[in-house]
Amino acid sequence: MRINREIKSATVRVIDEESKQLGVITLDEAIAHAERVVLDLVEVSPTAEPPVCKIMDYGKYRYRLSKKMHDAKKSQTVIHIKEIRLRPKTEEHDVQVKIKHIKKFLEKHDKVKISMMFRGREIAFTEIGRRLMDEIKSELANDCVIDQEPRLEGRSMVMVVSPKK
Repeated sequence: MRINREIKSATVRVIDEESKQLGVITLDEAIAHAERVVLDLVEVSPTAEPPVCKIMDYGKYRYRLSKKMHDAKKSQTVIHIKEIRLRPKTEEHDVQVKIKHIKKFLEKHDKVKISMMFRGREIAFTEIGRRLMDEIKSELANDCVIDQEPRLEGRSMVMVVSPKK
């Protein structure tokens, strides 16, 4: 943003400190008016013809903008995707441990990608993997929302879950 003498145009449309239009006046008159009220002339819309300028306290304006940016950044949340890997031969106790880990990730508001890896001839027994995925899905039914149902992608079956709002 250009202020005061940095403004290039010879004539500008001016809005005063009470948001009333003063009309199109020369740059020198606008700067003189701003100096009379001990404020700055700030170019608000440089692409307009003539450019629109507002009389305001530039320091306060910059401070308010930085506060808005800070508040917007604070309200943003970053969602991480965690991955849990299984195999069709994974034992029941190990599956329960993996489900506990998934629940911990969901409590931390992270998405979880559950991957069932098939090695070698295990690919012929995808129904075993599907049953295991359905078991996991039923265990997590109260804790999460299923973003992607279990589906086969190459040599692995993938399901994505996210925490409930």
